[in-house]
Amino acid sequence: MKKPITVRLPDDLRKELQEISASEDIPVSDIIRESIRKYISIHRFRRLRGRVLPFAEAQGLLTDEDIFKDLE
Repeated sequence: MKKPITVRLPDDLRKELQEISASEDIPVSDIIRESIRKYISIHRFRRLRGRVLPFAEAQGLLTDEDIFKDLE
């Protein structure tokens, strides 16, 4: 179920959002929904990474390169 929400935007951000909407022929609400979805995904990833990081460090996995080497 979709419920409306009110968000106050500064004029410059609203203008830029409307320009993107017009140039890409995408409704402003779709752009906002997708932006929120991406933000939530990034937030979840960072939270998960924060929980897993101590275990990875204990295994000597400190960088992306360490993980790729371990997968080979």
